[in-house]
Amino acid sequence: MKISKKRKAALAKYDVAKAYTVAEASKIIKDITTVKFDASIDISIRLGVDPRKANQMVRGSVTLPHGSGKTMRVLALVTPDKEAEAKAAGADFVGLDEYIEKIKGGWTDVDVIITMPSVMGKVGALGRVLGPRGLMPNPKTGTVTMEVGKAVTDSKGGKIDFKVDKAGIVQALVGKASFDANKIAENTNEVLQTIMKLKPSSAKGTYVRSVYISSTMSPSIQIDAKFLGQ
Repeated sequence: MKISKKRKAALAKYDVAKAYTVAEASKIIKDITTVKFDASIDISIRLGVDPRKANQMVRGSVTLPHGSGKTMRVLALVTPDKEAEAKAAGADFVGLDEYIEKIKGGWTDVDVIITMPSVMGKVGALGRVLGPRGLMPNPKTGTVTMEVGKAVTDSKGGKIDFKVDKAGIVQALVGKASFDANKIAENTNEVLQTIMKLKPSSAKGTYVRSVYISSTMSPSIQIDAKFLGQ
């Protein structure tokens, strides 16, 4: 496969065989991101866990110190007594039965769904639609709660959810190319430290096997796990 001139130029700006600190990688990723739109910055973390085992599942949420840079569309599936609270907190869509029917019909034009324990019986039936898209509410990520207003505010303010996939990899958004390098680094460290705290007691051997950061259409940069937090 032929390498484009832009990719060659990007690869010439750092050592692809070297693993960098979070701070160093954050500066490099800004330097090699040349697309004309505000590219997303993502990290990919390969964990030494077996996601097929329930006691080694790693999932959770984290509020990024500087936000994600993405405008989150939030759907609140709540009973009528909680609708005003959800709307006041900034939810984009609020309701219950009508949105459940829309989702059954294939509508998933949202980034986060927040609901209440009392209606999970109805929401649970949407698993086949929401599960593959990563939209299924879960108490572990704070999206099944009675504190609907707080959950909406958190989601609109930079809270992201993550979950290890079948290959043992967690992928997470840590910002935008328009962020300065320090903000990217601080957001990245927040995600990494949260994942470190979630290490399953049953996981053996090396927990964090590799970490890479990349932007939309850029090459990836390896972060040395020894330097997490730097």
